[in-house]
Amino acid sequence: MNKNLFVVGISCLLGASSLQAAPATMTPVSFSLLNAAEPKDLIGRWDITIDRDGKPSPSWLEVKLSGNSTLVGYYVGITGSARPVAKVTFDNGKFGFSIPRQWERGDQDLVLEGEVTTTGIQGTVVLPDGKKYNWTGVKAPYLKREAAPTWGKAVELFNGKDLTGWKALGRENQWEVRNGILTSPRSGSNLISDQKFTDFKLHVEFRFQKGSNSGVYLRGRHEVQIEDNPATDHPSAHLFSGVYGFLTPSEINSKGPNEWQSYDITLVGRMVTVVVNGKTVISNQEIPGITGGALDSNEGEPGPVYIQGDHGPIEFRKITITPAK
Repeated sequence: MNKNLFVVGISCLLGASSLQAAPATMTPVSFSLLNAAEPKDLIGRWDITIDRDGKPSPSWLEVKLSGNSTLVGYYVGITGSARPVAKVTFDNGKFGFSIPRQWERGDQDLVLEGEVTTTGIQGTVVLPDGKKYNWTGVKAPYLKREAAPTWGKAVELFNGKDLTGWKALGRENQWEVRNGILTSPRSGSNLISDQKFTDFKLHVEFRFQKGSNSGVYLRGRHEVQIEDNPATDHPSAHLFSGVYGFLTPSEINSKGPNEWQSYDITLVGRMVTVVVNGKTVISNQEIPGITGGALDSNEGEPGPVYIQGDHGPIEFRKITITPAK
């Protein structure tokens, strides 16, 4: 007899309550057999963790309904930015899509396959280099705040003397303090604050060289881009002061290389405001999910300030954070 028909038949005879009361030794019945998932169960945002041979790596997926029945989406891989997914296939709880490679090595499309489970989603991803990994995902938190925050006291994360309060992430720690300036003279490790935060106001003063690239990650998960882009460039979510791959600034209010500049960033839940050199370029907009290079995908948890040092020389002379109480 067909296994699916057998299970459904038992369900009708015994009733749902009888199945739920089955002994612990009984083999659990699949979610898809008793209550097949529908496309609506996949719609939404998902925080994903990829198991790369025992090393957890963050990823993110958003699935939307386009028209009456077509599923589309956005995907953030281990590296790079949010990429559009033209179509997400869905059949009896199983789904999948493929997208062209971005910054990954290899020459294949990235292929993700998964299924909806009683606790979230799970599946496999094949990267453009052909390597295949398992992953699991949970619904991303809304992070809505019921009231405006009350701000605490400002904290100087950089003491102007040494790397106290910070740790390097990478093979080589090239960061040093020169004449009171936190300096990464060449590409190398990224820098992570020991302290973690939820909602906050962050003030950073930085200087980059011509052609250099860096970024400041909020809670270690959302990168505000620092890059040598002229003010005449058309604004982009991938350029100076954009929330990488997600939010585009109203203009590129950059002073250019070798000049001290400032970001004043307010993050409350998912809502972010970015002020560049005194001018607001992103005003209380929602960050949908993690950006490429995030430390993890646990969006509901506090996280550190995370400074990118693996893309070129960068200097900081002030890093001040005012956390919400």
